[in-house]
Amino acid sequence: MDTFFIGHGAPTVAIDASLPVRPFLQQWRENILGTKPRGILIISAHWETAEPTVTVVDRNDTINVFQMFPDPMPQLRYPAPGSPELANQVKELLIKGGFEQVKEEKCRGLDHGAWVPLILMYPNADVPVVELSIQTDKDGTHHYNMGKALAPLRDQGILIIGSGNATHNLQVLGSDNEPVFPWALAFDTWLKESLLDGRHDDVNHYNVKAPFPKMAHPSPEHFYPLHVALGAAGVKAKAELIHHSWSLASLSYASYRFAAAQ
Repeated sequence: MDTFFIGHGAPTVAIDASLPVRPFLQQWRENILGTKPRGILIISAHWETAEPTVTVVDRNDTINVFQMFPDPMPQLRYPAPGSPELANQVKELLIKGGFEQVKEEKCRGLDHGAWVPLILMYPNADVPVVELSIQTDKDGTHHYNMGKALAPLRDQGILIIGSGNATHNLQVLGSDNEPVFPWALAFDTWLKESLLDGRHDDVNHYNVKAPFPKMAHPSPEHFYPLHVALGAAGVKAKAELIHHSWSLASLSYASYRFAAAQ
């Protein structure tokens, strides 16, 4: 099973047909992953904890805090089954990989970084989903190593998805009618070239290797899910850009497949 990083963008991706990323997600099963996964481990930008934490639930609730958004956004739910078995395996693999403190969360639902793309990718909510948190006080290498520890899940039919954005600065947004800002384009292009060239160490140290890293990511939470997905595919993983679009002149929806070397 390949691993993936997807740009999930605004919560309104769930309802806004004008966003180019929507058909990409809706056609996921036909165009990207024809095989139904046995389970999904999703690493979302919207769950930050001090230590790696996994959801351990039988049925996922939906964190939907968008009551001021237009209908049907406030009514949307994604009641995918959980998988305590998969969650326990994630915990064991991380501990085996050197992450001594791994916690369980038994009450938390899926945030929009998880359920918004999944409601388009697997609308029947019939694939078990486990969510894994990120640690914003750590670095890219920490999250890459998390992915490396989780690599055995790929051989068991588990789909590992990092959900964030290639660029994410909500303080500097434009309009869809103007060109992409130069700093966003420079970072996005650097990321694509680094991934396609297999320069994982550069990506892990993007804060000193990439152009405009603090403009592209004033905080790293939307970027670290990529590191987990990349690490899970292995050091010789081949990257493929599978979707690319922009919104608001600075928000990149670049999405990647990471195929492990055979």
